[in-house]
Amino acid sequence: MIDTAMIDTGPIDFGRLGYGAANVGNLYRALTDDEAWKVLDAAWESGVRYFDTAPHYGLGLSERRLGAFLQTKPRDQFVLSTKAGRLLVPNPDGAGTLDTANDFAVPADQRRVFDLSPAGIRASIDASLERLGIDRIDVVYLHDPERSGIDGAVPRGVRALAELRDQGLVRAIGVGSMTTGTLLEAARTDAIDLLMVAGRYTLADQPAAHEVLPECRSRGIGVVNAAVFNSGLLATNAQPADARFDYGATPPDVLERTRRIAAICAEFDVDVPTAALQFSLRDPVVTTVVAGARNPEQMHQNAARMDAAVPDEFWSALFREGLIPASADAES
Repeated sequence: MIDTAMIDTGPIDFGRLGYGAANVGNLYRALTDDEAWKVLDAAWESGVRYFDTAPHYGLGLSERRLGAFLQTKPRDQFVLSTKAGRLLVPNPDGAGTLDTANDFAVPADQRRVFDLSPAGIRASIDASLERLGIDRIDVVYLHDPERSGIDGAVPRGVRALAELRDQGLVRAIGVGSMTTGTLLEAARTDAIDLLMVAGRYTLADQPAAHEVLPECRSRGIGVVNAAVFNSGLLATNAQPADARFDYGATPPDVLERTRRIAAICAEFDVDVPTAALQFSLRDPVVTTVVAGARNPEQMHQNAARMDAAVPDEFWSALFREGLIPASADAES
């Protein structure tokens, strides 16, 4: 249960780079407990102090593994977020199968049920706390409410989260989504502190720049930018025709745009993943970037790339070619 005496109401320092813990929930492929621990340890060694998870990630496996790791660290030295809106319930029909329909290599002995009621949101947070084994959660996001099929999902879920924040049970609340309409609706509730923008403000694809980010600026909402590699397209310097984009095939126009970006990266000797990680932080409304990693080497690479020097002329070149919006080009 939530310990109200332990909640800190001060500002949250996320740091420039956070770790998104879907991989340690066996996203796409299974990791052993030891392999998952080594990834988290690499994040900590790299200076990461913001960790994001969700019940959805591996049907609770991500929360259990992340919680076991963070229990070994001083509680005042890290920021923890999870998500609410999906309850995990027993799934007898899934016995002997894997949750591959949701891209997680875990037993499908549970299933996800959307519940955006105050009682459902509270039950979700209490269940997350139990899996995590940690006394408090700093930030809770409403997770993909547009997928729930519930009328008025965004305002309903946000109201439920706001009640918990107003009672001092969590420090901040937000909405996480890959859909710009949902993100914009959430910002306009005037009730959230943060938006987790997943894949909609990246080096390759920036629809959130048109309305979502300006709305956040005008309302004082911080942006936690996630999925900045668009599921793989921006994770390497080469973009083959079969590159993964947002968990699927890359649209031809996005692939062509990304290859143009990669050519300018090569011209300035900047690798594509470095540009992808640093791009959105040029906009002051972006509070932090959250990225995953499937092994320690990838985690260390992400941290090094976040700190790598990138010349201002590189960003200006992308802007002149119409490949990034003016708001992201701090020197233009």
